[in-house]
Amino acid sequence: MPCQRHLFIGGEWVVPSGGDTFEVISPHTGQPVAEVPAPTHEDVDRAISLARTAFDEGPWPRLDPQERVAVVRELAERYRPRQEELAQLVTTEMGAPITFSRSAHARLPGAMIGAFADVAARHPWREVRAGAFGGEVMVHRAPVGVVAAIIPWNMPMFLTVAKLVPALLAGCAVVLKPSPETALDAYFTAELLTGLGLPPGLVSILPGDREIGRYLVSHPGVDKVSFTGSTAAGRQVAAACGSALRRVSLELGGKSAAVVLDDADPQAVAEGMTVAGLMNSGQACVAQTRVLLPRNRYREFADALASTVESLPVGDPFDPSTRIGPMVSQRQQQRVQGYIDQGVREGARLLVGGPGLPEGIERGWYVRPTLFTDADNAMRIAQEEIFGPVLTLIPHDGDEEAIRLANATEYGLSGSIWSPDITRATAVAHRIRSGTLGINAAYSMDPAAPFGGIKASGIGREFGPEGLDGFLETTSLSIAPANDARRSSGSQHP
Repeated sequence: MPCQRHLFIGGEWVVPSGGDTFEVISPHTGQPVAEVPAPTHEDVDRAISLARTAFDEGPWPRLDPQERVAVVRELAERYRPRQEELAQLVTTEMGAPITFSRSAHARLPGAMIGAFADVAARHPWREVRAGAFGGEVMVHRAPVGVVAAIIPWNMPMFLTVAKLVPALLAGCAVVLKPSPETALDAYFTAELLTGLGLPPGLVSILPGDREIGRYLVSHPGVDKVSFTGSTAAGRQVAAACGSALRRVSLELGGKSAAVVLDDADPQAVAEGMTVAGLMNSGQACVAQTRVLLPRNRYREFADALASTVESLPVGDPFDPSTRIGPMVSQRQQQRVQGYIDQGVREGARLLVGGPGLPEGIERGWYVRPTLFTDADNAMRIAQEEIFGPVLTLIPHDGDEEAIRLANATEYGLSGSIWSPDITRATAVAHRIRSGTLGINAAYSMDPAAPFGGIKASGIGREFGPEGLDGFLETTSLSIAPANDARRSSGSQHP
């Protein structure tokens, strides 16, 4: 079992201030695969002190933005040949099926780094406008400062890139706190940054627990918090930042609906939901786990979904044929099993799956892919984020009721509409209160498009120019005409 002895603080590998460690556990075997040091408050203080100096006094925030773009492009070049290594790491630490690790966990971040660099290269960092009362107004976009970025375990490298790279392009210093469940890819990130040419102190990576996250969020040296995680934790982060008037962006939970219209093809919907609802073994905030089916064709769609879900191979995440792997931890396995039991108690009917381990599996943190039917939109399994391979089928009586049901939730992160009539599907989409939607597919995580939620699903946007703006402060400078300036200063010169 590999043991890490150092922390990446301020761009250097340093001995941690404390002696505690934690283990990274394989969800497939339940056995430790690595041991890493646990950061302390003193380590956080050191990281933020170095970040403050790097931002307040160092060259990075004062570079021409195109120079920062060039460094990020070099990071993309370093990343590209190591994608298979990353895929293996993610499957080891969190149990994602290796095919999904290769296509999403490893490939997408590399594409995102280059796309973010392209966005920054085109960004209007400074513009001059005609003033409404004469003269000119210069609008300038400057880095927000020291950023605390907190990353969950479900899409670790994807979300690391989504926060770290735009923050660096903006000119910020960053203290990154990944989840302890997925510390291996955090060390992978640190290796990529070593020797990249970043100024001392600019980036620290401290995989730590919730208590370290709370300390980081409340630290007076932080200018902005960028948080991805549960809605419950997001409320705590927002409260801490609100009391300090600190900038904050939150990408939180979801209970997204796949709205199936009555002209959709049952088999296309069933195949599409294996991604839209069950990606990453259901451990995705954008997963569409409420499937709203037309009542007049309910049985057709339910049968197609049942047949498809039952056919998904469950098991060893390193087997390329596996579609559903284990939950990230025993705690998460127990949570998902608890929701399955709750659905049965509420009166929903099990169409596929149910309690217990999948057939043929005797170890690991697995859950049977589960399909509930005869469900009501008010049930807990239809209202609360389960974060596992559990879909709830709910009937509707036409577009109007489907829209009402889709909106009858505290969340508003993602969703999809399924119909061959794109005009009709688009009309439905525009009436669903969600930050992101897809038509005839899961929402595509396009780095050029803004991503984020409304209602209890978050505040702010990531990706695209909107995501870059989240790490910038917009300032303005009024420039009076020279003659007006002389008069106002009392100058006697002609």
